[in-house]
Amino acid sequence: MIDNCVYLFDVDNTLLDSDSFLADFHAFLVRQIGESSAADYWLIYDDNRKRLGYSDYLGALQQYRLRNITNRRLFAVSTYLLEYPFAERLYTDAIDVLQRFGEKGPVVIVSDGDAIFQPRKIQRSGLWDAVGGRVLIYINKERMLDDITQQFPAKNYVMVDDKLDIITAMKALWGNKLTTIWPLQGHYAHDQLARAGYPNADITINAIGDLLNEKYSYLGV
Repeated sequence: MIDNCVYLFDVDNTLLDSDSFLADFHAFLVRQIGESSAADYWLIYDDNRKRLGYSDYLGALQQYRLRNITNRRLFAVSTYLLEYPFAERLYTDAIDVLQRFGEKGPVVIVSDGDAIFQPRKIQRSGLWDAVGGRVLIYINKERMLDDITQQFPAKNYVMVDDKLDIITAMKALWGNKLTTIWPLQGHYAHDQLARAGYPNADITINAIGDLLNEKYSYLGV
């Protein structure tokens, strides 16, 4: 069956305030291991992100542990990550937006991340259940369009993502069959360097909840 439209939603800084989580985690890390050790952790994290292409909090923690094998306080850090209350970090109306679009067609979470922490985050936030388990997690989602279309074939797609480079790359491949929506949330959306050189999305909104406005009811119809 080919749907008329499939609605694709990113997670971090699109449905969920990842910047606030990051601030919370950094503060906890400093309390547990101190400013200097926390700085060492973030250096490992940044190196991994550049090499892997996605955030790997647990992987960076494991590497840090190998250098600090006797530090028992690190176990509290891993527990903090796995048990973080992500449902409290959902943007206002995020679930309502998913439900509203779900009345018109399949809604799919399409996220980048590792194979442990990212699905855990999506589950604990309630987003997994909100989309009925339709969750795709890649390393670079813009390179996986063939897989998306194979799993969720449709005549048209809508992609909501805070990263302008990603939705630009997807638009270049899918053309008019894709409507791109760019919420101005999170540090990437407000980073002038990250935005430079990319065309505007088809639709720009200030917050994810703006999609509940009736003026966007035409999407996918």
